Parts: sequence; structure tokens; C-alpha cells
Amino acid sequence: MKVLITGFEPFGEEKINPSWEAVKMLPEEIEGARIVKKQLPVSFKRVRRLLPELIDDTKPDLVLLTGQAGGRFNITVERVAINVMDSVKGDNDGYAPEDELIFNGPAAYFATIPIRRIVKTLREEKIPATISNSAGTYVCNTAMYTALHHISSQGLKAKAGFIHVPYIPEQVLDKTKPSMSLDMIKRGIQLAVRESLKSL
Repeated sequence: MKVLITGFEPFGEEKINPSWEAVKMLPEEIEGARIVKKQLPVSFKRVRRLLPELIDDTKPDLVLLTGQAGGRFNITVERVAINVMDSVKGDNDGYAPEDELIFNGPAAYFATIPIRRIVKTLREEKIPATISNSAGTYVCNTAMYTALHHISSQGLKAKAGFIHVPYIPEQVLDKTKPSMSLDMIKRGIQLAVRESLKSL
């Protein structure tokens, strides 16, 4: 078994991205499955190119993507990715698409990981978590859609999904925003991997 787990580089005015910081802390193996950790760029165009290459090179049984959602109070497991790129604020390449399709494909894809079971498990472990019905229209949504589209269009058997994580405390010293400890985020991601592996 092999799991591809990604986090994003920092973007905007942030110096760190808790998604990648948490992914880096994960063990090399979870429940006997090898963990492959990769950082993604906050770039609409590069994510569309790089993520399919990563999936093809890694040949994972599970793809778990993670990203920062500053302002959210808990870990949110995304239900759906929609086929649109739309952002007033540019990505790290300065690109700001408006109403653009990600690919010539379906309007949306549902996550194939067990989202409700993941949330239930995290809550049982005293980690705030909920299902989210919108991954937005920024690069996180593009990454989720790209992974699910590539797996579907290539007939791959891998399961895939996306988890948004809050700011960590050091990011909110000058903000009135909620945060979560990096260790709790890491434990949440690790539990999500364990629950997802049970569904394979």
C-alpha cells in the first residue's frame, strides 16, 4: 500500500503553510502503508500539470491532499470539487483566473474517501472536525478536482480526497482568527489516512 499526501507552500503574506508543516511531521508508514509526502505550489497552472505526474510516478492507492483554510475553526473534510478556477487574488505566480474550467470534464467530482467516517473518528479523538461542502474556487479546489479527474479519466483505482486545516497559533498573533495546534492537525491527518485505508 502506498499513500500520496500533499501540502501546499506558503501563499499570500504567510511565511508558513500549516498543511505542509503537518504533512512533513507524519511518519513514514501508517498502518503498514508507505507515506509519500510532496509539497504542491500555490499555482493553478502548475498544480494541473504536476499533480497528475505525481500520481503517475507514485502509483498510490490513496491520494490525500491538504491545504490551509485560514479562518475556519476546525479540520474540514471536503465533499466535492467543482470544475472552475476563479480568484480575484492571484496565485503565487500572479495568475488570477475568472470563471475558467480546470479541465474539459464533469462539472464536479465527489471525494472518494470516507468523509463522514473520518469526521466521526476525529471528533471521537477530541479533534474539531466537520464536512465541508465547498472547497472554494482557489488552488485547493483545483488540486482536488485535478486528482479526482486524473484518477477517473485514467481508470485508476486510487481513492482521493481533500482536507482543509486551520491556521496554527503562530499565524494568528496579529489576527483575530481561530487556530489549531500543529500537533492536533498532524494527528487529524494521520487519523484520516487510517480511516481511508480501511475503505480500500
